[in-house]
Amino acid sequence: MQSLKSRPWFKFYKENASIQLPEISLYQMLAQSADEYQSKTAIIFEDETLSYLQLKDKVDRLAEAWRNLGFQKGQRIGLMLANHPDYIVSYYAAHALGLTVVQINPMYTPRELLQIVNDAQVAYIVADPLAKKTILEVNGLYHFKRLIASQCGSEPWDGFTSLDEMIQESDPIDVPVSVDVNEDVAVIQYTGGTSGKMKGAMLTHSNLVANVVQSFTMYGGKMLKGEETVLTATPLYHVYAMTSAMNLGIYIGAKILLFRKFEINDVLEKTKKYQPTFFPGVPKMYNAFVNHPKIEQFGLSCLKICSSGSAPLPVEIIKRFEQLTGATIGEGFGLSEASPSTHRNPPFGIRKVGSIGIPMPETDCMIIDDSNNELGPKSVGELLIKGPQIMKGYWNNEADTHTALQNGWLYTGDLAMMDDEGYFYIVGRKKEMIIVGGFNIYPQEIEGVLYEHPDIQEAAVVGIPHEEHGELVKAYVVPKTGREIDLDELRGYCYSKLTPYKVPKVIDVRGSLPRNTVGKLLKRLLVKEELEKGEQNNAN
Repeated sequence: MQSLKSRPWFKFYKENASIQLPEISLYQMLAQSADEYQSKTAIIFEDETLSYLQLKDKVDRLAEAWRNLGFQKGQRIGLMLANHPDYIVSYYAAHALGLTVVQINPMYTPRELLQIVNDAQVAYIVADPLAKKTILEVNGLYHFKRLIASQCGSEPWDGFTSLDEMIQESDPIDVPVSVDVNEDVAVIQYTGGTSGKMKGAMLTHSNLVANVVQSFTMYGGKMLKGEETVLTATPLYHVYAMTSAMNLGIYIGAKILLFRKFEINDVLEKTKKYQPTFFPGVPKMYNAFVNHPKIEQFGLSCLKICSSGSAPLPVEIIKRFEQLTGATIGEGFGLSEASPSTHRNPPFGIRKVGSIGIPMPETDCMIIDDSNNELGPKSVGELLIKGPQIMKGYWNNEADTHTALQNGWLYTGDLAMMDDEGYFYIVGRKKEMIIVGGFNIYPQEIEGVLYEHPDIQEAAVVGIPHEEHGELVKAYVVPKTGREIDLDELRGYCYSKLTPYKVPKVIDVRGSLPRNTVGKLLKRLLVKEELEKGEQNNAN
């Protein structure tokens, strides 16, 4: 991009200004690493290891098994698994056949799963034990062509085919399916909309490979191919971990130290044992590290590169973590529609704590006002992004695609500011999205569930700042005339309809909600009230 040279941040790139983005598929990326790193360890999981050649062999056998069962290029396959080697094997096997991976949280309720599979027309689904019950409930309402069981052991699940048996009984695939890396959709990553309805961001092979290479370049020589160990505790079904831990880890021939979930003591013990060097974490994890009473005993000085994604990281936690480890946390920014990374504080630039840093190589950004005029430095407006990592569009959703993508620019809906040197700062969200522990939550979805409750007349949901989780979900409800709201019953009702992290942690019963003269709900007054309460509590 010629115009990038005039941008204020361009001077920081130096030798990283121009990068070659390989025109390869995600499967080809794995194949290249398997060829280069062969017997080197690819995955460490619960003290067992897989080498790069062993990983590729499993991938190739699973791909051939699926091809023999009639899996066709372009069909959608859902991966509804917590972190496990089966996730990585299934992901790359799908890409060997040109299938489109649909990432699904295994904790989703039947209602949430049904919304995704209906929208994406998912043909096949790979499930771990966490997701089995939900899938069986949905299977009566939606027809999957095949259900595949991960970690089912010697007891087969009724209606499922064993993933392990598929791998064991198949030969490796000879020739993978040819894909158009610029056009073929590799992953549909669901993200909520302002309407509360999930939207599937279509990410091509070139989008995802480009973001891997951009991310690698952004570490400016501190990350060495074949030498790193990636602490991977963020869920792989989350776009941030998919790119920053799994795909980037495979690309550089790293050891992926994989955890089923983030349990602080287990992570610390294995950190001491395996000495990971790179940690793509989320604020909740960094917070757990700095608040652990015996943190100094576990030798976190092995970490040399850390990044934080999915939610803002409080400056105080950054300082405490860096004092403990000597590592630098590269704050950044991204979103599902951008594969996801767009900005990072690079080691080759100026460190600005609290900033999301500068755009990735080959990425252009601008701040605009409500009339689409580009604003200069230190002006707040909507952040627009253009680059090779930007999605193809939303699956089966032309209206939202045309709103989000205009003239090659992604309209993020986030309010940001750029300083004189080209460093960006997120100052707020135009959308009402709430971020809890790295997961995006859309108030309208929760409000829709609350409005279905027989005792509720009105409902409003907002995010309240919280040190550990980033934000907490708070609901304000007004009962129908003559009704009383049982808070315990209401919470149970929410848990039956929503994934636990979406359930309001605080529920406030009120006589009315603030509205303007035309009846529009004024959520900003509710948020303001909460912030003032927090300031008063801090003062006391």
